[in-house]
Amino acid sequence: MTPRQSTGIDHTTTPDGLTPHVLNRRGTPLHYWTSVRPGAQTVVFLHGATMNHRMFNAQIPAVRDHYSVLVWDARGHGSSTPFGMERASIEDYVDDLLAVLDQENIERAVIVGQSMGGYTAQHLVRLQPHRVEALVVIGATPIAKPLSRAEMAAVGSVPTILRLWPLRSMRKAMASATTIRADVEAFARESLNGISQRDLIRILGAVATAVSRTGHPDFRIDVPCLLTHGDQDDRGTIARDMPGWAAADDRAEYVVIPDAGHNANQDNAEHFNRELLRFLRTLPSP
Repeated sequence: MTPRQSTGIDHTTTPDGLTPHVLNRRGTPLHYWTSVRPGAQTVVFLHGATMNHRMFNAQIPAVRDHYSVLVWDARGHGSSTPFGMERASIEDYVDDLLAVLDQENIERAVIVGQSMGGYTAQHLVRLQPHRVEALVVIGATPIAKPLSRAEMAAVGSVPTILRLWPLRSMRKAMASATTIRADVEAFARESLNGISQRDLIRILGAVATAVSRTGHPDFRIDVPCLLTHGDQDDRGTIARDMPGWAAADDRAEYVVIPDAGHNANQDNAEHFNRELLRFLRTLPSP
């Protein structure tokens, strides 16, 4: 994908009006930000691998007028360093998220997850379904689906590739692959530049644990679910798998975000926000 024009959205700073917090957990200061509206539904935003909380800068102002908001830097990302663990799994990210939700006394929330955040969100539903009011997935595959041998081989090869790939070249390629927008690519590269090669291997190793050869065939999402990806998202099997995922789940709806790549909520924030707010309005009041 070749980046075209910029989005015009500021991805360089945290939006005004968010309160910063730090929760020290298992060797890492977990940084997160909140905007609280008493009595309102809480919407939690989970960024993708190698990104940070600022990838949702276009969503926060659109949502916080009517909802409480929580956004974080996941372990090993943004301000949440050092990594604090020799290795991690997707369930470790779920545990971190639950600790943050408990710290803020959030019993149930709408979870919006992009890529790695979408896998974290699904495993949260699998492990603690009572904590999730509704689910929004951006650019991820279903964890219920078993991977083929070829797909598992590709997943297993990632650490070796990352060790052999020159870091500067790798960061440039990974940033370019996330987006079709010049400013989003600049944001992605800046975010990647803050992650060491060792932590990058840890992060993508954790993402690899989200999927498996057997899948989770009995897993069902028993809450309203919005499944989305960009029309130019060519990462993995997302565009291939998501329509079948939506068809198999009668509580899911499927929306393709036009003129957008993997970071669809950034590439076409106007269209994504319209779909997100429409979906949120269909949910029962808390």
